Amino acid sequence: MGWYGRNIVPYIIKLGCGCQMMAEHRQKIVPQARGRVLELGIGAGANLVFYDARQVVEVVGIEPSVELRAMAAKAVRPEGLRVRIEDGVAEALPFGAGEFDTVVCTFTLCSVRDAGTTLAEARRVLKVGGVLLFHEHGRSPDPAVAKWQRRIEPVWARLFGGCHLTRAVGASIGEYFTLEEIDRFYGRGPRVASWMEAGRAVVA
Repeated sequence: MGWYGRNIVPYIIKLGCGCQMMAEHRQKIVPQARGRVLELGIGAGANLVFYDARQVVEVVGIEPSVELRAMAAKAVRPEGLRVRIEDGVAEALPFGAGEFDTVVCTFTLCSVRDAGTTLAEARRVLKVGGVLLFHEHGRSPDPAVAKWQRRIEPVWARLFGGCHLTRAVGASIGEYFTLEEIDRFYGRGPRVASWMEAGRAVVA
């Protein structure tokens, strides 16, 4: 990662992922977490404030960026919430099988190197009956929008820390989990970046 990736991208992520619009999305998903929780790509810690400390034993956050880990360590969280932040990538989680009750994945699948490997790892570390809570943006079902997503994705990814616009969220999750709920919609903002898919999936 070069100078731009170390010094600019973490602040773009903190500001963009921590804005009010994104907080509204997070607030619908994160409070559902229960038990021992793994958060993939904890970033600057924007989700932490939304966990229910009465229902969560511990939140373990994985994040490869040292700059974002430092921000997450200072992020606001409920009193009594146990949080541990570790260096790592979602494609190779440093945990044993079945260690977690919930995996939280918000605005992360767009920027991992391999979404399929990430989901396979999430499934591996969840207990049988464990839950994946997700809220992601991805490929629009509208051909005209998807065409523009493909066109601008190379530049978009370079500017925004490897963020991809064209990944098929629900279809990918459905290959590794049983989808219990999924909501698909356009959020606020340009359509090329605002197709959302959110919900919960379980390990069968």
